[in-house]
This record gives sequence, structure tokens and C-alpha cells, in this order.
Amino acid sequence: MSSIDRSQSVGGTRTYEVRTYGCQMNVHDSERLAGLLEGAGYVRAPEGADAADVVVFNTCAVRENADNKLYGNLGHLAPTKAARPGMQIAVGGCLAQKDRDTIVKKAPWVDVVFGTHNIGKLPVLLERARVQEEAQVEIAESLEAFPSTLPTRRESAYAAWVSISVGCNNTCTFCIVPALRGKEKDRRPGDILAEIEALVAEGVSEITLLGQNVNAYGSDIGDREAFSKLLRACGKIDGLERVRFTSPHPRDFTDDVIAAMAETPNVMPQLHMPLQSGSDTVLKAMRRSYRQERYLGIIEKVRAAIPHAAISTDIIVGFPGETDEDFEQTLHVVREARFAQAFTFQYSKRPGTPAAEMDGQIPKKVVQERYERLVALQEEISWEENKKQVGRTLELMVAEGEGRKDDSTHRLSGRAPDNRLVHFTKPDQEVRPGDVVTVEITYAAPHHLLAEGPVLDVRRTRAGDAWEKRNAEKAGKPAQPAGVLLGLPKIGVPEPLPVAASGCGCD
Repeated sequence: MSSIDRSQSVGGTRTYEVRTYGCQMNVHDSERLAGLLEGAGYVRAPEGADAADVVVFNTCAVRENADNKLYGNLGHLAPTKAARPGMQIAVGGCLAQKDRDTIVKKAPWVDVVFGTHNIGKLPVLLERARVQEEAQVEIAESLEAFPSTLPTRRESAYAAWVSISVGCNNTCTFCIVPALRGKEKDRRPGDILAEIEALVAEGVSEITLLGQNVNAYGSDIGDREAFSKLLRACGKIDGLERVRFTSPHPRDFTDDVIAAMAETPNVMPQLHMPLQSGSDTVLKAMRRSYRQERYLGIIEKVRAAIPHAAISTDIIVGFPGETDEDFEQTLHVVREARFAQAFTFQYSKRPGTPAAEMDGQIPKKVVQERYERLVALQEEISWEENKKQVGRTLELMVAEGEGRKDDSTHRLSGRAPDNRLVHFTKPDQEVRPGDVVTVEITYAAPHHLLAEGPVLDVRRTRAGDAWEKRNAEKAGKPAQPAGVLLGLPKIGVPEPLPVAASGCGCD
């Protein structure tokens, strides 16, 4: 589960709550759902409300127990809904696309079920359900309009997701996402760049390009180098200081993309490259169209072109048929690649996928033992790689809420260009989320860095101005003057968006 937006009736205005499960695409879809609802007159009210007038579940279907979680949460809301006439519950996302009528049969108090292709219909379906006093189930079989044409309530004032494609043309045996999101559909490059330019004009200084298979961008429009061209075009947008993307597929990671990353200054030295398994045998069973040698070759090329790149990955342990030797091959790749971070998962059956019906399902005890060995190895490597950062001087974008102990330690937190989390000594002068600080790294832990000395430089940015303006508007008072800007905005990292699960099968 990644986020909860809570609200309750305010001055007679109907309120909403969006509960998001799953990957970054779902997180961004929830921003759109919030934008749609606010465009229809709903509001988000104070934290801690018992229930909103409209509760929307944006679901994920990639885990074996995803439906159990949904129906459990729906069950908890049933008595609340019964006690509150007029309250509505809507279910959307991948699980809604998959289960369709099943949701209303199992939870007849649900008012609206909508799919991944028609999220723009939510306000209409809610109103129709209210007027007709019966559940509305509408699942489109194909994309009705590219989601980025919909209004969006962005969670960050200074960083933004930008979808460049939806859907996936791969057929990985563990993944149900292509069946629920459909074939890949690409946006026109001009539309993408126009959205980015508009965001930068609002104060955004970092964007993350999103796609189920982000670097396959261009296959739908007939240009195999479209993704590298898009990265280079982002480099020409004044005021856009950081560009990231997720998640790519090794099959489509070509040399022109590596060159574009290395030669475009605002494309960050960070790469999330899903591995899933280091065994050629398992990769074949997964229908992953690369093998160990190809994967390690990509890592070698990236490191040669971008020496300070931080590379992360996704790994599945215990895929059906995985032998001890197969698992040792995964450990071998982890040692060779030296990932800064790895999102590791114990294989779980995804209903509706070929892997769920495969012979050779691995006993839970074996999977757990392998998983613990993998995590221990990666922890060791992550710590060793982080220790290499000690003594480096880095520019950080100040983040909000990423340091859970910041209040007690009198520190602030930010993200380095390679996306490493850094906690730093709070300077005497005011710094806002979105501003830039320069620090020297003094200590490394496996999952974060410390800069315990004084901050070397503070730069106020337009991104910080945007954060200040938004917070002032929330508080109902005018923003204070931002002061003199010291050059162009330098960095932007999303305000702490919900932690989205990587490796959900769309990689």
C-alpha cells in the first residue's frame, strides 16, 4: 500500500479519499483520480477523518493476496457505509480490470467499479450510481484517452511524474500487467515535452518519465531511437534540472540510450534495471528476452560511460523450477553488478499468469532461506558501495518527510543526483523542500548517507518557491516573498510520495 488521502465533509462539500496500492503508475493514476474528483467539486479534508464521502481504492493485481487485502478493507468499510447514507465506494485499477463483476458480488456495498483504461469516467460513474441507486461497473477493453490528458492533483510542488507510454508488449510468465494495461501505447514526443515545459513553468525542477517498459518508447510510433531522442530533448528545457525514468527493460536498453544518459547533463546518474534472475534457465522460463551475459554487458557499458552511476534492480527469488545452481547464478550477478540497492521479492503466484500453473513450485522454507541469503549479500554490497561516497561533496535537493528521525536529530534530508538518501546537519539559515544544499559526506550506512559537518552552501530555488507557495495556499495565507534567486533552480526530488513497489511485473 502506498498512500492514503483522507478527507471528510467540509461545509456541505462532498469529500474524497484515495487509497493507492502498487507501482509508480498507480501512484500517478491516483494523482489523476484526485484531480478528476477535485475538478468535479470534491475536496480533500483534514487528516484523521473516520471516512470520506467517497472512498476510492486504486488497486494492484500482481500479488497472490491482493484480492484478500482489497476485500478485507472493503469489509472494514461496510458498517461505516451502512451508517452513513450517501457515502460511496469505488474500486479501480488492475484488480478491478481483472475481477470486474466479482467485486460487486463479493462486496455488494461497492458503488462503482472502473478499470485501468477509463479512469476518466469516475466522476460520471459516481453520479450515475447516486442517481440510479445501483452499482455501476464499467470496464473498457482498450485505452479511451491517454491518461495525461486528465486533470492531475500532483503530490509534489517541485517534482512530477510524466507518463510517456502505457501498456506493455512483453509476455513475462510471472506478470499479469500486460493483460490488464493492454499493449503499449506511446504519447507523441511533442505532447510529452509540452507537459514537461508547463510543469517547469510552475516551478517543477525534476521529472520522472514513466512507462510499464519505459525505454521501449517508440515501438508504437515506429522510431527505435525515440527514447534516447526524448532524453536529449529534455536536456534542452531551461529550468529542468533533473530527469529520471523508470522502469526500463534490458531488452530495449540500447547504446544510444546509454550515450544520451551520459551526454545529457540533467539526466541523472541513476539507473533502475530489473534483473529478476541471474540464471539463463530461469530467465528463459520467465520469458525474459535477455541472458546473464547481456545484462552484465549493459551494466559494464553504463559504468564505463557514467562512472558514478548508482544502479538498482529487482530480483525474484524462488521462481518455479529454480534450482540451487540457478540461485547461485543470481548471487553471482549481484556480486558482479554491485547494485547500490535491490528490491528483492519472494515469488508468489499471480493468478492468471502462466507461472502460477508451472511445475516445480518451490517450498516456502527453501524460498525463505534463499531470500535471506540474497538480502544479506546485497546489504553487504550496498554498505560497501555507500562507503565509497564518504568524502565526496554532493548537491542535494532538500526533501520533506524522508528522514523519520530528522526532528530528534536536528537534521534535514535530501537526495543526491544518483538518488541516494542523505541526512545532513540543519543549517542556521532557512532551507525549504526543493532548495539545494551542498554537503560533504562523512558517514555511510547501507541505506543512507550522513553529512555531519556544516552545510557548505545553500541555494534557494524556484522549486523551493513553488513548495512555499503551495504550503501558504494550504494554510490560507499569502506566501512570503521568496527573496533573491541565486541562479536557475538546480534540483528537484518528489515530496515523499508513497513508497511504490518496484518489480511489480511491469518491468
